[in-house]
Order: sequence, then C-alpha cells, then structure tokens
Amino acid sequence: MQIKKLFIALGIVLPLHMQGQNFLIKDAPEVIESYVNQFNREDNELYKQDIPNCGASDFLRKNIPFFECPDKELEKTYYFRWWTYRKHIKKTPDGFVITEFLPDVPWAGKYNTISCAANHHFYEGRWLRNAEILSDYASFWFSGSGNPRLYSFGAADAIYNYYLIHNDKMLLADLYPKLKDNFAKWEEEKRDSTGMFWQVDDRDGMVMSVPGHLSEGGRGYRPTINSYMYGEAVALAKIASIVDRDMEARTYQKKADKLKGIINRRLWDKQADFYKVIPLNGKMEFSYARELLGYIPWFYNIPPDNYSIAWKQLFDSKGFEAAYGPTTVEQRCPDFKISYEGHECQWNGPSWPYLTSMTLAAMANYFNSYDSPIITKKDYLSLLNIYSNSHRFLSVNNDTICWIDENINPYTGDWISRTRLKSWKNGTWDDSKGGVERGKDYNHSSFCNLIISGLMGVRPQEDGSIIINPLVPDGCWDYFCLDNVYCQGKTITIIFDKKGKKYGRGKGFIVYVDDKCLSHTTRVQKVVIR
Repeated sequence: MQIKKLFIALGIVLPLHMQGQNFLIKDAPEVIESYVNQFNREDNELYKQDIPNCGASDFLRKNIPFFECPDKELEKTYYFRWWTYRKHIKKTPDGFVITEFLPDVPWAGKYNTISCAANHHFYEGRWLRNAEILSDYASFWFSGSGNPRLYSFGAADAIYNYYLIHNDKMLLADLYPKLKDNFAKWEEEKRDSTGMFWQVDDRDGMVMSVPGHLSEGGRGYRPTINSYMYGEAVALAKIASIVDRDMEARTYQKKADKLKGIINRRLWDKQADFYKVIPLNGKMEFSYARELLGYIPWFYNIPPDNYSIAWKQLFDSKGFEAAYGPTTVEQRCPDFKISYEGHECQWNGPSWPYLTSMTLAAMANYFNSYDSPIITKKDYLSLLNIYSNSHRFLSVNNDTICWIDENINPYTGDWISRTRLKSWKNGTWDDSKGGVERGKDYNHSSFCNLIISGLMGVRPQEDGSIIINPLVPDGCWDYFCLDNVYCQGKTITIIFDKKGKKYGRGKGFIVYVDDKCLSHTTRVQKVVIR
C-alpha cells in the first residue's frame, strides 16, 4: 500500500494489477457499471459518506471481483450488496471505518461505529482490492476510539481472515498485543467457573429472543459467544505463530481445544440434536427452543461429524424453512411469532439477514470440512437463492427494487422494522430510534462473501495455498464466472463454460492465476493453488 501511495503522489500511472481493473472478461467493467447505474437511478440518496453514488461505479470497478451466472436475480443481488457496502465506507480522522447504519443512531460509538456486525464487515470487505480500508478499520477498534466489546465481536478471527487475503503481517504484529488483551478481558468479564462464556441476548445483537425471556436480563450460556471465543483463541494461536510467539500459540490452541470440548459437551442438547442456549436462571437447563444460532458452531468447525443431524431442521417446514428466509426460532416452538407490536427488533420468529448469512457461511464450511454431509449443494444454492430473493422491496412507484433492511417477515417478505419505524412517532420516523430511513441499506450481514468463498469456493489457507472448491451443483448452470479475485498477491479467475461458447476459452472448468491457465478440466472440481 505504501508503494501504491508513493506512485500516486508522484503522478505515476499504476500497473493494471494495482489499479484493480485487470479483468480477463473484457466486458466486466461495463456490466458492473450497468448494475450500478440501475441502483443509482432507483435510490433516494439521503446520506453520503466517502464514496457517494456518483463515485460508486469507479470504486467498484477497481475493487470488486466480477461475478456472472445464468441466475440474473442472484447476480443482481451480488452487485447490489457491493453497492450498499460501499455506502458504509467512511473516512475519519482515525482512518477508514465501516458503519452499520447510514443515519447516526444513539446507541453507536465514535463515527457511528457498532461492533455488533463488524465481523460481517471484515469477511465481506476483505475481498476489496483496497486493503487500506480494512487495515484502518482493524486498527480503529483498538486505537482507543473503538469499543470492541460493546457487542459480541470476534475481532481476532475477523482480522486474521482479512490477513489470509492481504498478507499484512505488520498489521498483525501491531495488533497482536491488543488482541491478546481483548481476549483476556472477555475471559475476565464473561467467563465463569463452568468454563463457558455468557452473554446477554441483546449484546449478541439478538434482542427479544425466546431464551432471553427465561433469565434475568437475557443472560445465558449461548452457542454464539462461546463459538466466537473459540474462534478468537484459534485465531490468536495462528497470529502468535505468524509473529514468532510459538509458546503463546500453543497456549491459545490449548484454550481453544478446551473450549471446543466444553461447547460440544455442555451446549449440545442430545434430546433435540441441536446446540442450544442455557439461560442463566439457576436451573442449568436448556431453552425449550431450537434457534437458528445453533448453526454458528459450524462457522468455526467446532462440531463432531455425528452432530450433522442438526442440518435437517434447516429444511423442515416446522423447523426453520420459510419462503423469505429461515426463521430465527423453530416454527414448532410455542413462542414463535411474527409480531408488529412491541420492540421493532425481535429474534423470536422473523428472518434476520445477520443470522441467515452466518448460517450460509457455516453451511459452506460444513461442505468443505466434513465428510459425507447429510445435505446437498442444491440445498446450499436453494437457501442462497431464498436469501437473495428476499433483497427486494416494492417502491412508491410499485416497482420491485433491490433492498436490504433489518428483519423480514419470513412468510410475506415485508421488512418488519421498516413497516413499523416509518410511522413510529406521530405517524413518522422517531429520532430516538435512528430517525429517517434507519434500516435502509443496513450493513448488518454479508452476501458477497457467500458468493466468493461459498458458492465459487475461493478459500485461502494458512499455509499460503488457495483452495478453489465451488458449491455449484452439477448440471445446474451452463456457465459461471468469478473474475479478478485478489488473494494472497495473486489475481484469480474461475470459469465454467459447458459448451465453450460463452467465454470462448474452451469447454469445462478453468482456473486462471495471473491470467495464466492453471487447471482445465471437464467438470467442476477442487483445485489447489500453491
């Protein structure tokens, strides 16, 4: 990045790979621009940060991978989510940060930052070529200006996964002591004699949950916070090794192994075949409800193989399956409800993009890390399509436009909090709730990462290799392409062309590295880039 800044300062034209526009697919810039122009036309731009709508096309052409497939609705959602992510990039006196809401909200920290969705910001934004944005954002949280423990936030894991793409060892070395201190404070504040971490449902970003009502203040031993802290210990072990602290690496790995065992023994309900919350009410009994958060342990590859039966609930109409996204609690639960009364953010029924995206990421890990999965790639694509199709809204002109907001009615597709908040106080928006358009372009989930690392299967490894393992079901599509993916100093292009006519580079599955063909096979298969 310093070289890049020097080139710019001297007025030197950067090489194409540093400009980010070295697309193998020649019409890629025009396709990106076309989508951006459509989104701009449909947008009432009330809030502008570092990159306004007029600069969106240029920024995205320089920074994001090109994605193409026969499913144009899925393709459109991919570009829409990059378009919205760009809105949340904010330049501050402390460098770049990423916001969750566009309007200022009373519960946010400095620069309107909130740690609740920061892990999504890192997993999504790590695919931007401009590494400075997330490097600044990582430093911000531990500069004295951020509050990384206001909500659950797996900071070390998020930053380590950013590192796997951009190889910023200096950032890891600088932040390692602060990440250690952050973990120690989590242990001090939220871990007790059981060896488990506890958290309030609201501080997990999951207010008004079913188990939250079963204890004072919503406290509980939750699969969320315990999985996050396991991920933190694993990431700290890996970071310690990178910065030559081998003894500390072993210490953190031991902490991770111990916590993994506790999670699998204490938070797995054998009767329900599911990870559940234990409310902190003195009874040490599981909540009576399965919640979608029970899939988060697979995000970190915590469960043993024989716990896979839990995935059946995801596609059960009495479990989590619904037309516009998985429900946050199983529908057979007596306290399941879709309410337009009380708190605008309820996690006792409505579908939340936050948890849907984590479930899909966990699902991708499941396919990549476990033998003989009991669900299929078609299941992954089906849920991804449901999630994609939920990104829609009927405008005042009765046009269906792309949209992302807070919580969605899983049966009708209505954005619940928006329906309620727009008339909250005297028939209009309430400043104490975040004011006008609070939930519009809500940056509280991921989507593009699910396409890049999940569906297209670009998965950087700690040894410096990159696995390409697409989850596109056999025979589903005649073509797909992911172009101009920056990862570990390489530019990767993935092409599948059944007939060889779409891209003119031959039939089958082709992987290019820095514009050179690395692999060309008849069928889609796993490829390792070393």
